Order: sequence, then structure tokens, then C-alpha cells
Amino acid sequence: MSSRTVAIVGRPNTGKSRLFNRLARKRISIVHDQPGITRDVIATEIEDGAYTLLDTGGLGLTGSQTPAEITAASESQAGFAIDAADLILFVVDGLDGITALDSRIANRLRTGGKKVILVVNKADFGDEKVDLAEAYRLGLGEPLTVSAEHGRGEQDLREAIANHLGPAPEVAPKTAADPLCFCFIGRPNVGKSSLSNRLLRSNRLIVDKTPGTTRDSVELPFNFKGRDGSIYPFRLIDTAGIKASPKLASPVEYFSRLRSLDAIMRADVIFIVLDALEGVTQQDKAIAGEAVKERKPIVVVVNKWDLVHKAFKEPEGIHGYETERDYREKYEHAVFECLFFTPGAPLVFASARSGHAIDRMLNAAVWLNRSLDRTLPTGKLNATLARLTDRTPPPSIGGRRFRIYYATQTGNRPFRIKMFCNREEKLTESYRRYLEAGLVKEFKLDGCPIYFDLVGKPDKSSKSDS
Repeated sequence: MSSRTVAIVGRPNTGKSRLFNRLARKRISIVHDQPGITRDVIATEIEDGAYTLLDTGGLGLTGSQTPAEITAASESQAGFAIDAADLILFVVDGLDGITALDSRIANRLRTGGKKVILVVNKADFGDEKVDLAEAYRLGLGEPLTVSAEHGRGEQDLREAIANHLGPAPEVAPKTAADPLCFCFIGRPNVGKSSLSNRLLRSNRLIVDKTPGTTRDSVELPFNFKGRDGSIYPFRLIDTAGIKASPKLASPVEYFSRLRSLDAIMRADVIFIVLDALEGVTQQDKAIAGEAVKERKPIVVVVNKWDLVHKAFKEPEGIHGYETERDYREKYEHAVFECLFFTPGAPLVFASARSGHAIDRMLNAAVWLNRSLDRTLPTGKLNATLARLTDRTPPPSIGGRRFRIYYATQTGNRPFRIKMFCNREEKLTESYRRYLEAGLVKEFKLDGCPIYFDLVGKPDKSSKSDS
């Protein structure tokens, strides 16, 4: 954690996540009236690295509010945040008044030796409806009244945080050594958080067998020693499982989906996680499509391979497959058949539980990230496109075929190819995928996205009409 870390803590439903979003000036944590929505610790950098802000699950959840195991894990995460923080924002509900649980949390904070700012939230109409005398009795100094929903008292709170932390350090310019940011995406319960924990070598993230345990996207740093012995810094975004839109049962699930899609946009490399025993589903295909839509490089991770290995050690094996190798080959074929729009994406059969192929997965991300900065020689690019179109000519549409005159690379991340052609509309989706796959194979850009920027000849008929 940053040496300048601020944690927001308090009992459930006092407006911690709303205050977190207010200070972050963007919607990161999910805000909902149901207690227990925030479970993991959510982190973000405030004001260009001035400090790291942590949002935590509500302290004091009861088993009736959320499953007991998750409650205990959420409490552990909040304790982690308190231990890691330099400054605590203790949020109480100004309309409900101080409760016995607030008093217990205040006792814990007073003995913790950390700086604490007592924040009385929901003072939407000024201080007249807030009993500040009760807040003073908590023994945490002068309280600050705010309205996280409407922004009242926001500037006073920002100034109080700045005064407690002192001047912000100078921000170093970004360099090529900046962490590679990646995220796991996939259906609920395919093992995304388990993979995260394996990478972090800790139980830093909450893992539970109940699908949907992860609700927010959690961003965490770690280092990785590559095959060449170099140390590579990473930032991991653990996301909630992405459900199909028609299956979203609540506003919470809807916003969880939005957070996961936002994580895709922020990441440098995407790991699409599949279940080794369940195979590739239509929902996996739709999720992969979200990453392709954002033109992100992709690594396909087949998790829980330890269960496949275990099954083939039993006499009955897996019905319909002769050996583990046979199962793997057919699974690989199914992946590339269903995810045909991710040409050449590295495929890693891994196990979060045993750690099998975890290093291979990260090495694939490092290789992909390096590949994204390559420059494609213009001569070879045009020669490759000419060979591809000669081998398989474009389909004839309205008596005319798509024709490429000249192409050149104009950008990276994704690879942008400006293609001068006869008519843009003559390039069909299937033929575009054919050309993309051909370039990926020729230039060894497996998993890297390619975008064609088409420039067609002017329509002479429209000029004459005008």
C-alpha cells in the first residue's frame, strides 16, 4: 500500500461507498441501500497520487444480512484496511444517531494508534437535524458534517485529509517500467478471485463457493519474476462475474456488471477465465466479445485443470473422452471455434488451487504487452495483404470486390492499420476477420487486437448528383 493511505470505515449503510465515490470524483464503489454491498477493499488513487483511498465493507454485519463466512471475511478485509492506513475516516449516520455498534468501532479506533477523522454523514439539510453532542462523546475529536450524496462539506473534508497527511509528494512521470495492468473476466464462479489470490500469495481477496461473492472491481499491485529473471510490476483488477443482461436480478448486479466492463477499459491485458469442466458457453463468448469490442489483447485461461487431471486418474475418467490429452485437444478446438474472433489468443490450462501454469499465464501477458509496441514494416505489411487477397479473394458484392491499394501502420494498442481501398462497405465482417487472422499469424501478434481504418475512393456518382 501507498505510504499515504486513507481508509473509510464504519458500520453498514452509513454512506461509506457514496463518500468514497464523492472523494474519488467517479463512481467506483457500488452504492445501494442494502447493507453489505461492499465486501472487498476497494482502492483508488486520489488527485493524481496525492493519496490512496480505501473503501471497506461495513463492520458489524450479522449473519442474517449476508452469509456468515463472507461476513467474517469482510470484517477481516476492513481490519486489513485499518492496519494499512495512515488516516481513518470513521463514518457515522447523522440521521440515525450514534449506535452501540458505532461506539464499539470508536473504541477499536481509539486504541489503534491511527489518526481518525470522525465524519457525520447524511447532514443533507445542515447541522440542525444532526445530534453532534452524541458524536463528540465518541472521543475522536471534532466531527465534520457532510452530505456524501449532495457534496455538502466535501471541501472541508478534503482540507482536513490534506492537513493530516501533509504535502503530497511530487508525482514521477510515467515510464516504460510502469506496472502492467490486467484483469480477470468471466462468468461468476469460474475462479477469478482464486487466481488473484494465487498470484498475490495471500487471502487478500474474498473467495467463496457462492457465485457472485465479488461485487466490485478490486485493483492491487504485485511483482512477478519473468523467465529472463527480470522483475515485472503488475496491477491486478479482480472483477465481479459478468452475467448476461437479461439475468441481472438487481440494481447491484447491474452496477457490478458496469464495474467489470469499466475494468476491461482500464486494463492493458485481459485474461478471459473459463471453467475446465463446464467448457465454453455462450456467455463466455459474449464476455470475450466485450474485450474484443474494447480492442484489448486477450489471454484465454482455462481454470480448474486440477479437477480434469484428478478425474482422469479415476477409472471412469470423463465420459466421452479417452485420455486427458484427448480432452485437452478437444477443449482447445472448442475454444478457438467459439472464440474465433480472438485470433491467436494464447491459451493457458491452469489451476488456481495447485498453481499449475500460473507463471505461464503471466509470461503470456508480458509477451503480449511487449508485442503491442512493435512496428510492422510497411513493405511486408502490403506484401502480406496482397498474398492473402490472392489466396482467398474477397466476396463479390453488387458485382464488385473489395480491393486494397495500400496499407500502413498508424498506431499501437491496438495495432491501427490505415487501409486505402476502393469501397469501405465492400469489406465484409467475415473477410475482415480473415485478413486480421492472416496478419496476426504472419507477424506473430497472437492475441493482439488489430483495427482497420478504411479510406475509400470518393463516390463519383454522389458528386455528379450534387
